[in-house]
Amino acid sequence: MTQFKLSNELIAQVAQLIEEKKDSVLLELLEEIHYADIAEIIDDLNLDEATYIIKLLDSEKTSDILTEVDDDVREKILENLSAKEIAEEIDELDTDDAADIISELSDERKQAVISELEDKEHAKEIVELLRYDEDTAGGLMAKELVSANENWNVLTCVKEMRKQAEEVTRVHSIYVIDDDGILKGRLSLKDLLTTSTRAHIKDVYIPKVDYVNVNDDAEEVARVMSKYDLEAIPVVDEMKRLVGRITIDDIVDVIREEAEKDYQLAAGITQDVEADDSIWELTRARLPWLFLGLLGGIGAAAIMEGFEEMISKYAILFFFTPLIAAMAGNVGVQSSAIIVQGLANDDIKGSVNNRLWKEMLLALLNGLALAIILFFVVWIWKENPIEALAIATSLVVVIIVAGIIGTFIPLFLNKRGIDPAIATGPFITTSNDIFGILIYFMIAKLIIGI
Repeated sequence: MTQFKLSNELIAQVAQLIEEKKDSVLLELLEEIHYADIAEIIDDLNLDEATYIIKLLDSEKTSDILTEVDDDVREKILENLSAKEIAEEIDELDTDDAADIISELSDERKQAVISELEDKEHAKEIVELLRYDEDTAGGLMAKELVSANENWNVLTCVKEMRKQAEEVTRVHSIYVIDDDGILKGRLSLKDLLTTSTRAHIKDVYIPKVDYVNVNDDAEEVARVMSKYDLEAIPVVDEMKRLVGRITIDDIVDVIREEAEKDYQLAAGITQDVEADDSIWELTRARLPWLFLGLLGGIGAAAIMEGFEEMISKYAILFFFTPLIAAMAGNVGVQSSAIIVQGLANDDIKGSVNNRLWKEMLLALLNGLALAIILFFVVWIWKENPIEALAIATSLVVVIIVAGIIGTFIPLFLNKRGIDPAIATGPFITTSNDIFGILIYFMIAKLIIGI
C-alpha cells in the first residue's frame, strides 16, 4: 500500500474533490490511503466534508475510520448520520469498538441503533459489553475469540476453529474451556499441528494461562499485559468462565489516556480537557490549582512579613528568596516524579522508611554540592562569610526537606487510593515554596544571630 505523508496540500486536494463532487477521483485517491490517515484528514475537514467522506466510502472502511477520528469529530459526524447508517458501521466492527461508539450516543439513539443491527447475535454481545464500566476489563474486552473445548479431539478442534476464526480479525491465542465454559488453559498452535488428530485437547493444552477478571481496573490489566509482554489476555467472570479477550491495541489506548491524565494532573489541571475545549471548561480545569498557588503565595508573603525586620537589615536574604523557593519546588517535583513513575510501573520496593532515607541522603549530597558553590558566590559577591554560610546552610536543609516531602506525599496518596500523579505539580511546588521560605529565614536568623 502506498504510504502518504499527510500534508496541507493533500487535505486541500480532498476538500477540492468534495466541493467539485468528483467522487470517482476521490474514491481512487482514498483507496490508497490507510484508514488511520483518512481519519487524520477528516479531523482537519469541516463537518459537512467529513460526513461526505463517511457516506461516500463503504462501511467496511469507514467503520475503522470512525474508531480513529477525534472523539469530538466523531460525535458530530454521528449526529449527522441516521440510526440505520450508524448501524451499518457498527455491523462491521468488533464488539469492543462497536460498544465504545454506541456508548457515546444518547439512550434514545442507542436503542434505535441497536434495533437496526442486522446481526442480532452481534447486537446481543454489544449490549452485554455496555453493562460494564469503560475503565474495567469488561469495558475493554471484545467477545470475538477462538476457544476449544477440552473434550474435543484435534480434528474436531481444527474444524471448529475454522468457523470461529471467520469472526476474528486476528487470532492471538487459542483458549481452552470445559463444558461449562470455564477457562482451563491455552493451546499451542505448534502442539495442535504436530499432535495426532485423534488426541484429545485435554491431553495437549497448557494449563498455565494469565487472565483478568471482568471487574479488574483497566490500569491493572495494562500492568499485567506489560509485565508479561502479552499481545492478548483472556477475560473471565466471577465463576472463571471465559467471556472475552483484551488485545494490546486497547491497552495502548489505556496507557496513552492514563499518561495524558497524569500529565494534566502534574500540570495542575484537575479535569480531562483538550486544547479545543471551551474557555469555561478550560477555566474549571485550571482554576482550582491556580487558587492553591494563590493561597501558597499569600502564605509565603505572610511568612516573610514575620521576618521583616531581618530582611530590612540584611537585604541580601530577600534577594535569594526566589532561589530558595525555586530550588525547593524543583527538588520536590524531581523526587515526586520519580516516585510516581515507580508506582505506575510497580517498581517501588521496600519500606517507606528506606525510601525516605535514600532520598534524604541523595538530597544531602545534591544540597552540599550546590551549597558549596552558592557559599563562595555569596562570599565573593558580598564579602560576608556569615551571610554566605546562612544562605548556603539554608539551601542544604531546604533541599533535604523538599526531597522528603516529594517522596512521602505520593507514597501517602497512593496508600489512600488517590492518584499520586497529583503530587508532581502545583501541590508539591506550592507546599515546598512555603516550607522552603520558612526554613530559609529561620536558619538564617539562627546563624546570623538576630
